[in-house]
Amino acid sequence: MTSKKSNFKLFKEFPAVSKQQWEEKISKDLKGADRNKKLIWHTIEGFNIEPYYRDEDLQNIKFVEGFPGEFPYVRGKKIKENNWLVRQDIYVKDVVSANKKALEILMKGVNSLGFIFESDKEITQDDFNKLFENIWANSIEVNFISGYTSTRYVKFLESLVKKRNRNLEEIKGSIDFDPLIYLTLHGKFPQSEEESFSLLRKFVEDSKSLPNFKILSVNGHYFNNAGATVVQELAFSLAVANDYLAKLTDKAITIDEIAPRLQFTFGVGSNYFMEIAKLRAARILWANIVKAYNPSNDNIAQMNIHSVTSGWNKTIYDPYVNMLRTTTEGMSSVIGGADSLTIKPFDEAYKEPDEFSERIARNQQLILKEESYLGKIVDPGAGSYYIENLTESVMNQAWQLFLEIEEKGGYLQAFKKGFIQQQINQVVNMRNMNLAMRREILLGTNQYPDFNEKAESKIKTGKVQFANGNKKIAEPIRIYRGAEAFEEIRLKTEKMTKTPKVFLLTYGNLAMRKARATFALNFFACAGFEVIDNLGFNAVDEGVEAAKKVKADIVVICSSDDEYEQIAPEIYTKLNDKIVVIAGYPKTIADNLKKAGIQHFIHVKSNIIESLNEFQNILKK
Repeated sequence: MTSKKSNFKLFKEFPAVSKQQWEEKISKDLKGADRNKKLIWHTIEGFNIEPYYRDEDLQNIKFVEGFPGEFPYVRGKKIKENNWLVRQDIYVKDVVSANKKALEILMKGVNSLGFIFESDKEITQDDFNKLFENIWANSIEVNFISGYTSTRYVKFLESLVKKRNRNLEEIKGSIDFDPLIYLTLHGKFPQSEEESFSLLRKFVEDSKSLPNFKILSVNGHYFNNAGATVVQELAFSLAVANDYLAKLTDKAITIDEIAPRLQFTFGVGSNYFMEIAKLRAARILWANIVKAYNPSNDNIAQMNIHSVTSGWNKTIYDPYVNMLRTTTEGMSSVIGGADSLTIKPFDEAYKEPDEFSERIARNQQLILKEESYLGKIVDPGAGSYYIENLTESVMNQAWQLFLEIEEKGGYLQAFKKGFIQQQINQVVNMRNMNLAMRREILLGTNQYPDFNEKAESKIKTGKVQFANGNKKIAEPIRIYRGAEAFEEIRLKTEKMTKTPKVFLLTYGNLAMRKARATFALNFFACAGFEVIDNLGFNAVDEGVEAAKKVKADIVVICSSDDEYEQIAPEIYTKLNDKIVVIAGYPKTIADNLKKAGIQHFIHVKSNIIESLNEFQNILKK
């Protein structure tokens, strides 16, 4: 039996729609509203995103015609598959326990180990050998995290590999030796500036026997965890890396020796498509920076990317939401083409991760790889009108910021002058305000909290102490989580002798009272207050008596603007021993309500952190 090839084209009955026709339809549907305000996303990164993109929006983007493995590597250096390394980190408290744990997780899908040491911990070659007992370093990736002291572990590793008669060229991994990021975090170098860069040069030369081991890191994820934007993290990381290239090539070390042995570590947050675009844009910009140093071939310009889920957006309250966050962050990382990935355990913000949380974090990667098949497709975002345009925008903005840093003498000089700190602080202030105004949502923290959750007893965070160095030469950046201000308020409530009661006095217009009661409930629950909702009262006195009966500390009147003028002063008079709050802000009668004694209003333009702090302070009196 033979079959004829069909010439039928799917959807041929639908005529093509031009961009002009789309815009005319949009204009009609907006009914005179401002398109710029209604449909354009004005990103915190500093560029605008259109509500839709079409094929013609790719015409001026030069890199879209490239293939995987081709300069400038927007589509990555992998050609046949996207098989990233699954990394899990281990805190080394004693080498025997760390070795046991490493051997265990290597049997559970991990193929990249990260050993985290306290920088002042004394580790000998014998200790190191015990740490690697029965671990074949030439069959996995090994990474050492110990700041400026991590260089010693490369020497230990080299000695062990030679002792075991393994091939040094097969050893892969990294250390987090990064003097400029140390400066960024501490305001000073671990040693003097001159000594730090001399050590860097010496280390590059002394570690040539391990050609595939990354001996220099750019830990850009710290910018991410300080609240920086995607563009800032990328531009600052590239500026740090370029400083290293410039200083080392000035010392007669070639670009061919440096660039392949440098690893970037980027933090990845919940801004799903933006993070995909960041990794793609990073490879383009790095390739062009390296190209300017005249490498022997284009392969030298390939970027080595380790990705780690962000700590900035993780929360203590409702912590299982962190699993959802790290899942999307993991997806962004591998779709963006990261070479290796660490998904942080969901509970890391408030305690040392346990076996359960580490297993979940590990299995998130394995599901993405084995069940979602993301390891099978190289650069799945390629050709997407949106992702390609987003990549172009991130690339252009980051490049402009990078050039601005270079004009100031490079990263080191820009940091000493306070430019880097100033740039981050501007964004941090904006993001903190967005959280306080709930324009940026941390689910379970500043919106839709778990009303009954208590967290004080579960917080058992231990911080690694960094060694003291020289006198500060600049102000360091601050690593923090966006949720901290909200968590501080809620923990303060938990320490109160009595949990404040908030009574929602719902009255009148059904739609308005329900909407405002829902708003008020979420508002006060963010502080951990006990909120008592009601179906609605038929009379003011009925609501007043109910509020008195439950011994409410705060009474929130939930009704319509039209009804507030009459009922609010009456309720305030009858409950003048309590804090009376209006849900909403009726502009036309607000002054009259204030004259009647009502001073508290909660609404969509309220700074929730300031308001909740104010209520807590009043209740303390």
